[in-house]
Amino acid sequence: MRNLKVLGAPSLYVQGPGALGELGALIAAHLVPDPPRRVLLVTDALMAAPLGRRIAPLLEAQGLAFSTLSFEGEVTQTTAARLAGAARDLAPDLVLAAGGGKGVDMGKAVAHALGRRLVTLPTAASQDGATSRVFVLYDDDHRLARVDRLARNPEIVLVDTEVLAGAPAALLVSGIGDALVKRFEAAQCVGADGPNMFGARATLAAPALAELCDRVLRAHAVDALAAAEAKTPDAAFEKVVEACFLLAGLGFEGAGLSIAHAMTRGLTAVPETASALHGCQVAYALLVQFLLERRSKDFMHEQFSFYRKVGLPICLKDFGIAAPRAEMVQTIARLTHAAPHARNFERAIAADDIADAMERLEGLSAIAPARAA
Repeated sequence: MRNLKVLGAPSLYVQGPGALGELGALIAAHLVPDPPRRVLLVTDALMAAPLGRRIAPLLEAQGLAFSTLSFEGEVTQTTAARLAGAARDLAPDLVLAAGGGKGVDMGKAVAHALGRRLVTLPTAASQDGATSRVFVLYDDDHRLARVDRLARNPEIVLVDTEVLAGAPAALLVSGIGDALVKRFEAAQCVGADGPNMFGARATLAAPALAELCDRVLRAHAVDALAAAEAKTPDAAFEKVVEACFLLAGLGFEGAGLSIAHAMTRGLTAVPETASALHGCQVAYALLVQFLLERRSKDFMHEQFSFYRKVGLPICLKDFGIAAPRAEMVQTIARLTHAAPHARNFERAIAADDIADAMERLEGLSAIAPARAA
C-alpha cells in the first residue's frame, strides 16, 4: 500500500464525564454476538479491583459474562505471552483494555494474540495509544523490543473524563508531551515522503489533525493541568484530553513519526532515562529534533518557555542526570539513528548529528528559565 493514502480510526470514539456508564450498552449493541457473550478486562493489578467493581454490573445488566486478567510491571513480551495463554482458557469474544498506557498496550497484546476485537478504556491521559492499533512490547530490562500492530483499530474508545481527572496530573503532563510532538513529526514524515503507521502515504486529514492538536495544546494545556490538579474536568480539560487521544492518535498513525519517537529506542536503552514516562521522553526528543531542523534560538526559547509552564523536560538534567556522560549520549544517538522512524526526516543524518544536537541542547537549555515546581 506504499503508494496509496490510508487513514485508520476507531469505529466509535466516546468522551465526556460519566461516559463509563454507557460501556455495557455500547458493547452489547455494537460488538458481542449471541451466544456466547464474554468480555475480558485486561488491566494492571492496581486498577483491576476498582475497575472491575464499576464495570461488572454494567456488563451483567446487558447479559454479558465478565472476567479479568491483571498484571504487574512493564508490558514485556514474557508477560504478554503469559496473559495471552490465560486468556485463551477464558475464550472471550472481546477484550476490554483498560488503564494507562501500560494497561491499554497489554490489552492490545492479548487481543492481538487471540484475534479478538478490542475496546479501550483509558484511565489516564498519559499517551495517545487508546485510538491506535499500534502497541509496544519491552524486554525484561525495559528496553523497547518491538512494535506490533493489531489487524484493525479499536472498535470503541471510551474516555470518561471524570475518571481521567482522578488520575495524577503528572500523567496528563506525559500525555501532553506525547501529543505535542505529533505535528512536527507529521511534517517531517510527510515532507520526506515517509510511510505512516499503515505503511502508506498520509491523507490530507492526518497532518491537519496533528496541527490542530498542537494548537489546542498551546491554548489550553496550562488550564487543563490546573483542572487536573483540582480533580475537576472543565472545558479546557475536555479539549486537551480530546487532543491527547483523538487528534494525536489519528494524527500520528495517519501521518507518521520521525526523530522524536525514534529516540525512544535510545532513551529506553539507558538506565538514566529508561524509567521516564513516554511522553516526557518524546517531548525531550522533540527538542533534539528541532535542533536537527536548525531552528532558531528564539524558536527554541519559545519552546522552553512552554515546556516549563507545562512541566516537561528540556534537557537531560531534567531526568536527574547531573552530568550527561559522552558514552550515554552516544548510545542514545546510535540506537536512535538505527530506528526506522529516523529515516523520516528532511535530510540524511548520522548518529553523530544526533549526539551533537543532544549536546547543544544541554548548553542552550542552561540559560532557560528554571523548571516549574
